[in-house]
Amino acid sequence: MLYDITRTIRPSTAVWPGDSPFQVVSQAAIARGDSVNLLTMTLSPHTGSHADAWYHYVANGLHPAEMPLEAYLGPARVLTVSRRDGALTPADFPPGALEGVPRLLVHSHVSDLPDDQWPAEFAYVSPELIAALAQGGCKLIGLDSPSFDALESRDLPGHHALFAHGMVNL
Repeated sequence: MLYDITRTIRPSTAVWPGDSPFQVVSQAAIARGDSVNLLTMTLSPHTGSHADAWYHYVANGLHPAEMPLEAYLGPARVLTVSRRDGALTPADFPPGALEGVPRLLVHSHVSDLPDDQWPAEFAYVSPELIAALAQGGCKLIGLDSPSFDALESRDLPGHHALFAHGMVNL
C-alpha cells in the first residue's frame, strides 16, 4: 500500500521562520496567446515535506543528488505519538514497536494542522531514539514536524545523530 504524506505547496504554506515563502510567476500562458504555459517557481528546499541532505548540517556532508536513494524507498512503519512537544525517546512508543523497523514515519498532532499554520509546539527526535532505531537497522526517520531538533537549537543533536548513524530523514 502506498501512502502520500506530502504537504501541499502553495504561497500560503508555512515555512521556517525567516525562510523564503513559495512563489509562482506565470511567464507565458496559452490563455494569453502564448504557445505554452510556463511558470517560474521560487522556494526553499525546506518548503513543505522534504528530506535534509547531510550537506544541510554537515560541512562535508553529501549534497541532495548524492544521498543514498535506497534509504528513502521501501516499507515503513507509521506510529502515532501523543507527545506534542519536546524530544521523542523510545519510551514514547509502545513496547516492541520500534523493533525491526526499516523506516519509521512518526505521526503527531502536527499532521492535523492546516498547511498554512506553523505549529506552536512540536515533537522532534532525541539522539537516544535515533541510536535505538539505528541499532535495529532503521535507515530513515520521517516526522510531520518542521525539524528534527528544537526550534531554538543551534547544535542540532538530532540531525547530527542521524548523520553519525548513516540515517536519512523526511
